[in-house]
Amino acid sequence: MSASRHNGLAARMEDIQSFHVMGILSRARTLESQGRSIIHMEIGEPEFPTPEPVVTAAIEALRAGETHYTPALGLPDLREAIAAYYRQRDGIEVDPQRIIITPGSSGALLLALGVLIDPGDRVLMSDPGYPCNRHFVRFLEGVADGIAVDEETDYQLSAELIERHWQARTRAVMLASPANPTGAVIPEHKLREIVNTVERLGGALIMDEIYHDLVYGQRPRSVLALSDAVFVVNSFSKFFNMTGWRIGWLVAPEDFVSPVDRLAQNIFLAASTPAQHAALKAFGKGTLDILEQHRQALQQRRDYLLPALRDIGFTVGAHPAGAFYIYAGCHRFTQDSQAFCRDLLEQAGVAITPGCDFGQYRAAGHVRFSYTTSMENLEEGVRRLREYLA
Repeated sequence: MSASRHNGLAARMEDIQSFHVMGILSRARTLESQGRSIIHMEIGEPEFPTPEPVVTAAIEALRAGETHYTPALGLPDLREAIAAYYRQRDGIEVDPQRIIITPGSSGALLLALGVLIDPGDRVLMSDPGYPCNRHFVRFLEGVADGIAVDEETDYQLSAELIERHWQARTRAVMLASPANPTGAVIPEHKLREIVNTVERLGGALIMDEIYHDLVYGQRPRSVLALSDAVFVVNSFSKFFNMTGWRIGWLVAPEDFVSPVDRLAQNIFLAASTPAQHAALKAFGKGTLDILEQHRQALQQRRDYLLPALRDIGFTVGAHPAGAFYIYAGCHRFTQDSQAFCRDLLEQAGVAITPGCDFGQYRAAGHVRFSYTTSMENLEEGVRRLREYLA
């Protein structure tokens, strides 16, 4: 009998780990409470406040008594607004009936996996990758197959890798573009190859697009431009600066909408009603203008931090084209990124994330920098890095 079963804890909990970054953040907050100055480059949360039109909409909704349940699939007006956003940004038509409003992108991811995965089914994903992906698969008693990716594959899966690792029980493939922790973007021609390969093999594709509007260059189209058979996870957290509102969405293939509806009713019934009314204002021109200014500020920070880290001695093999992360090799300084991050925080007051949060492949030799803090803080963080590593 495993230790977890002996003490009454479900066996799956041995495989579902805390985010190491939350331990770093907790220690950083403790040091700050003691008067230490800490430069935060660990958390994937933009420093920008939620745009004022969104906040005002939430207040108005609360005053109007919009505090009751919505349908499990979400406010019809918000589903229509998201469909209009796809039409405006990507030039594609998405049926609003396929759009499900969820409590954050995690709710969307859980719904997609929940209607696809039986115990023992396998899901292919990149290593490194977002930790919730493998943990949610384990929660559903599936098997997460992490496929090693590096600068040679631009830190993304390819059609060839997917076909090579496909097994009899493989049910789905999970992608993210731009990706956490690497910021890597999948070019449309390679994405098309992946879509065709997964469909030919009889599997499902789940695409994380929560950083889709945070690309620094030509903005790619959604994978929905290539297929109606994919699941797309998105969120108001990152680009729209609404992390604490816990509001996201899932676009599901038509045949899966009814099962997703049933599952949503049983898991969380519906997303927050005030947050849904607030999100309606996220697509207004005034809000989008503010968000574009934020995107440009993030690009300026990336363009500063990337060469600075390379100059210090970190290696960044693939160009981080999106999101707000740089996944950097720290082999020159350490073979234990966890200890490196702990020491850097304690001795230099700089908080970053160890690679072990994102998988196993070469994790001990990598760290993630998040450039969501101000340019002034980034410059101070780089100064402290240089001094510490000297």
